[in-house]
Amino acid sequence: MKLDRMNLNRVLAVATLVCGVAFALSMSAKTVIHLIDAQGKSVGTVILWEEKGGGVGLQVNVENLPPGEHGIHFHQNAKCDPPDFKSAGPHFNPDGKKHGFDNPEGHHAGDMSNLMVGADGKSKMNLADQDVNLGDGPHSLYSNGGTAIIIHAKADDMKTDPSGNSGDRIACGVIQK
Repeated sequence: MKLDRMNLNRVLAVATLVCGVAFALSMSAKTVIHLIDAQGKSVGTVILWEEKGGGVGLQVNVENLPPGEHGIHFHQNAKCDPPDFKSAGPHFNPDGKKHGFDNPEGHHAGDMSNLMVGADGKSKMNLADQDVNLGDGPHSLYSNGGTAIIIHAKADDMKTDPSGNSGDRIACGVIQK
């Protein structure tokens, strides 16, 4: 088949449209969560997306947090009432397991690796949680009206139930559809 200039322009127009739609769909699959501190001030965002092989990817972008290593977990309730964020409830744990990757009876679906915050109080870090999703079912972060993401004051020791001795809840964001 011979393509003349008019048909070539049509093919290019359709290709451009298809690429634009694909880009828009990939961007719409991302969810932005706004984080607040105990005073209700914004401290950054967490961007969530479905990983191709399963689970959820996260890009954490925070500022004005204490430097060092911090526990970060998904929690059961879609609530972030300052100053202590206890309204977020316990860790997201649809399977009723113990806490921590190093716990032989663990781990919670909401458990993740620790977040590193620099000396400047900022962090831009990618994490993943293979035990949750953004779809349907008991492992969905949207189940039962949603969940929350919490950053703790200290590092998670990855074994002590119920929260890895990670200390106070210092930042929180609600995850809902």
